[in-house]
Amino acid sequence: MSSRVDEILSWYESDNPGVLKNLRWMMDTGALAGTGKFVILPVDQGFEHGPARSFAKNAPGYDPHYHFELAIQAGCNAYAAPLGFLEAGARKYAGRIPLILKLNNSDSLFSNSDPKPAITGSVDDALRLGCAAIGFTIYPGSCERNEMYMELREIAEEAKAAGLAVVVWSYPRGSGLSKDGETAIDVAAYAAQIAAQLGAHVIKVKPPTEKIEQDAARKVYEAEKIAIGSLAERTRHVVQAAFGGRRIVIFSGGAAKGTDEVLEEIRGLAAGGAFGSIMGRNAFQRPMPEALKLLKSVQDIYRSAE
Repeated sequence: MSSRVDEILSWYESDNPGVLKNLRWMMDTGALAGTGKFVILPVDQGFEHGPARSFAKNAPGYDPHYHFELAIQAGCNAYAAPLGFLEAGARKYAGRIPLILKLNNSDSLFSNSDPKPAITGSVDDALRLGCAAIGFTIYPGSCERNEMYMELREIAEEAKAAGLAVVVWSYPRGSGLSKDGETAIDVAAYAAQIAAQLGAHVIKVKPPTEKIEQDAARKVYEAEKIAIGSLAERTRHVVQAAFGGRRIVIFSGGAAKGTDEVLEEIRGLAAGGAFGSIMGRNAFQRPMPEALKLLKSVQDIYRSAE
């Protein structure tokens, strides 16, 4: 057994054997098995952005089985999706890769400045489908945030009691923030802290920018000379914000971009001590051979950063 995996599991001092088994399952799966690093394929974009915007660039992606195959062939640690996509391949792919059931989702047919996702699945669904974990999105900065925090607290309690790990998408968004502030370094670090305080085992945030959104935070960053000039420094600070690095923090791939740009960002994240990436559109919108090559390159970067 990997000593690094054992070390990471030792940080989760209140969790039962079922949760620890599922965290170990994810860390012992795929090309990065045993390293404590993650590359996860998330495919919730069909729900969030619509089918054509998500899958027209690579039409095989309309088929849910395609994404199971991509995650498995690429050696991902896990595959995350809403209820329908997981149900569509649950029998054929049972036990072949850890699954994360995304329990809340939004759509793009209606939007406002203070979003709140709908609950679209349950812990019972996750157990029925053989999942390792549940996923849940919160939007710090939205006026609906307190309701989301309370929903997560209740769902996380139920998931942990059932032996499931909890993965939280902590995406600052809402009328309390500027658009650029959604990825500001002080806000990204705060989002990681909030998710950790709400009991997340794995925290997903966006790569942070050098912008500081809050005036009160700016004074501290300047007085304490917190290094944020490079992506590696900002990543290190966000990981530090999640209990001094005692929680798994992974970073989203964001909007589709070129291969060189993707890999340059991954190098910065890996140099800053990121536990990994959760990469959707930048993987599944490419043809399968190209996506597999990209994901292998991402895994190689994280492996070399050990």
